[in-house]
Amino acid sequence: MSAAEANKQIVRRFFAEVCNGRQLAVAKELFSTGHVFHDPSLPGVADGPEGIVADNGPVVAYQRAFSDAHWSVEDMIADGDTVVTRWLGTGTQDGELAGIPANGKSVHVAGIWIQRLDDGKIVESWDVWDTFGMLKQLGAIPG
Repeated sequence: MSAAEANKQIVRRFFAEVCNGRQLAVAKELFSTGHVFHDPSLPGVADGPEGIVADNGPVVAYQRAFSDAHWSVEDMIADGDTVVTRWLGTGTQDGELAGIPANGKSVHVAGIWIQRLDDGKIVESWDVWDTFGMLKQLGAIPG
């Protein structure tokens, strides 16, 4: 198996086990202790696997706000140490999200997640997604 394919398998595990399977402890296997997360809509996420599964991180807050949250991998491209994933997040809001009370509305949110790997661990992530579109779908902003 090529290094690019091995890296894609690690990223697939992240989406399948951590995001969709809610096996948060698996993040320690997949992310380096120095992992750095970049997302303009989620500033201040702590470094390391702890940040990925923290309450203010990119996974847990959405799992809590959308008990049926699901991240679908729509496309994945790997080149060298970098994996780019085009994903679609879906769910029905049945919990509070950043001050937005549960409202029973469903969302479909597209995003791109770029992850750089080293020695079998994700060391850096850039996540950009349609935050504005999600807020419109939830009725939190006019649209």
